[in-house]
Amino acid sequence: MLGIRQQYIYESNLDEQKQYVFVFNHIAYIDIPLLMKAIPKQQFRVLGKAELAKIPLFGFLYRNTVVLVDRNSAAARAKSVLQLKSILRKGISIAIYPEGTFNETHQPLKEFYDGAFKIAIETQTPIKPILFLDAYDRNNYNSLFSFTPGKSRIVYLEDVPVEGLTNKDVKELKEKVYKFMEAKLVEYKASWIK
Repeated sequence: MLGIRQQYIYESNLDEQKQYVFVFNHIAYIDIPLLMKAIPKQQFRVLGKAELAKIPLFGFLYRNTVVLVDRNSAAARAKSVLQLKSILRKGISIAIYPEGTFNETHQPLKEFYDGAFKIAIETQTPIKPILFLDAYDRNNYNSLFSFTPGKSRIVYLEDVPVEGLTNKDVKELKEKVYKFMEAKLVEYKASWIK
């Protein structure tokens, strides 16, 4: 209806039988609907900001589908990590935006937080990076109502294994995934990069 044409680019297939810690770049309000299109046949839960649960009607749906995190509370952050690990133990994948919030820079990515990588290592669950190349052009962070028609490419990158890694390896794993995603955003010429 909005004239957004979805295109899927598989540098690596998405194994629908496999459990993942999905990580994505976060540049637009449309990222969540794109996330649903990116993983259509696999059960997963998303880590999301608790403050969005206060929005009328949307908040009800959001609260019942997302693992909420209040980033201002260490206790709430710890609780959300325990919930995510519990979800993984049930055989359900999780999805985390490691940037934590919108990338409002003209760099490929903002700095990553440790959470996704620590959880992946502690549960020995592989990381699956996915890129949203055109989300900024379709509906960027400046306005929820800034929809524009056009292509919307989703790129599935190679899995990043974590077998044998320990918590001592969190920083190295985080940097590896960051550099991998950054290089691919540059290679595909993501439009917000200056």
